[in-house]
Amino acid sequence: MTVTTLRPNMDHWQERVDLAAAFRWTARLNMHEGVSNHFSMATNEEGTKFLMNRNQVHFSRVTASDLLELDANDPDTLNGPDAPDPTAWGLHGGIHRHCPHARCAMHVHSIHATVLASLADSRLLPVDQNCATFFNRYVIDDGYGGLAFEDEGERCAALLTDPKCKVMIMGNHGVMVIGDTVADTFNRMYFFERAAETYIRALQTGQPLRVLPDDIAEKTARELEEYPEQADRHLDELKAILDDEGSNYAN
Repeated sequence: MTVTTLRPNMDHWQERVDLAAAFRWTARLNMHEGVSNHFSMATNEEGTKFLMNRNQVHFSRVTASDLLELDANDPDTLNGPDAPDPTAWGLHGGIHRHCPHARCAMHVHSIHATVLASLADSRLLPVDQNCATFFNRYVIDDGYGGLAFEDEGERCAALLTDPKCKVMIMGNHGVMVIGDTVADTFNRMYFFERAAETYIRALQTGQPLRVLPDDIAEKTARELEEYPEQADRHLDELKAILDDEGSNYAN
């Protein structure tokens, strides 16, 4: 007789593995914030059910099977014994409730994106190829209202209704990046931080900026959007490195 042992949290396994790898690599890049910040990935067609990291677990210890599966329309989510972080629920729950195009959402307080979000003028000017990637493809939230409990999360979600704009520069806070898949979103988050670093360092020189014309910046953004397989290959390579190191992220 064959005995089948059911393992918990096996549904949506590929999404779980990809998210766990993204958490691990974000920690390695020092783009995390202690045991704060959160990533989520929709698991149903409407986008209202989603995977997210558990409350107060360091990014470097996240595993695929440990991720929570939540329902943005369940009012009792914060009452259970394994409730998520209330601010994560407010922010990510709001996004998955109101923005079905945001299949994946990644929120970090990475250094350079947060420096940009701290400036009175938080625009990211297209001074290089990475910066041009985001030309006309971000929104700036200049209405920070405190920690992202449900009211603040709902307000932020209302700023991400345009599917073209996949980055929200959260004034006085950090950055929220959305995308179609974990690979797509992680790649965008990675390059936004790189772009922000280049821009901040350029500002620090005090020299005049070499800003690309709008038409060239838009052309560059479109070309990079259509560049084949870069996001998938990027995440695949990171998972291969983690596998070679014997990481337990996929457990």
